[in-house]
Amino acid sequence: MVADICYLSTVVPDAINPDSIQRALVVKLRHHGDVLLASPVFQVLRNRSPRAEIDALVYDDTRDMLAGHPAIAQVHGVDRAWKRQGLASQARHENALLAALRERRYQLIVHLTDHWRGAWLAQALRPRWSVGPERDSAFWRWSFTHRYKLPRNTPRHAVEANLDALRRLGIYPGEDEKALVMDPGDAARTRVDGLLAAADLAPRTFIHVHPTSRWLFKSWTDGKNAELIRRLARDGHRLVVTAAPDAREKAIVGRILAEADVPVTDLSGQLTLRELAALAARARLFFGVDSAPMHIAAAMGTPVVALFGPSGEREWGPWGVAHRVVTSDHGCRPCGNDGCGGGKVSECLTLLAVDRVHAAVNELLAGA
Repeated sequence: MVADICYLSTVVPDAINPDSIQRALVVKLRHHGDVLLASPVFQVLRNRSPRAEIDALVYDDTRDMLAGHPAIAQVHGVDRAWKRQGLASQARHENALLAALRERRYQLIVHLTDHWRGAWLAQALRPRWSVGPERDSAFWRWSFTHRYKLPRNTPRHAVEANLDALRRLGIYPGEDEKALVMDPGDAARTRVDGLLAAADLAPRTFIHVHPTSRWLFKSWTDGKNAELIRRLARDGHRLVVTAAPDAREKAIVGRILAEADVPVTDLSGQLTLRELAALAARARLFFGVDSAPMHIAAAMGTPVVALFGPSGEREWGPWGVAHRVVTSDHGCRPCGNDGCGGGKVSECLTLLAVDRVHAAVNELLAGA
């Protein structure tokens, strides 16, 4: 139970006092999936400091990953394209953001990446406590009252690595506090329920397939995706296929579905991120690659079958749900490269056999 977790100074000599926190800011300037994997940090902070207002600072385009989070008071955004807007525009953007953050008078800043903006904010906002990852820089060390160690030789899941920031402060999460949190919202649920009703699909009667990624080096081949979809349809499964509203991803899905040549409900390019979450929550199983939609499905509690290539499943795998991760036996993976030799094609993915992926889907469905 949460009440049984010890977070006193007998564990961490310079532990903070959570009861004295009135406002805290958690900074996660990364991509969509990274932001969602930080969602347990907010819940743990709220559980330890129930009277505190806890804010988030993320890139504007990732706001939907935290919108509606019950532990978050405000979400502040940074325009990812600010560097291309000219010096005058940059200055206005920075000044407006800093003024809004100063007005909140934070007692604690939790910085979850090694982005320099976090150190700059810790200097500018002067909270009582600030925690960030260790970095070899005098300015960095001067910026934070506490610094936590990043995983080095042993892989550690990103959720646990994020929570290490709180552990460094003497706040230890319980196992029941580590779940991902994403709220699709009523509007997203209503729209998705309408789309499913129009396709004569009831909840938990279909497989959600999201075969694409904004990162091409994380993708399987069109032909193998098509063959898997064809097999699942012939097994009697109803399928709903999605993709981002991006011309390239929609073109990929178009090629896959043309080659599969079986009935599916194609919602590619039609859903927001929160609607994607509402759809995943209604699915019997999610199939896709290492990507934000995979993490969204896990946050919704939906069983996941995921393909992993250059990135490591021990750090980035589906969190907190029944799942199967399908990988190759290439000795060079996970390499972290954007394809073999940086060529945007990862042979550890493209050579994965359809039989193995199909078997993983059947195995997980049987277990569910």
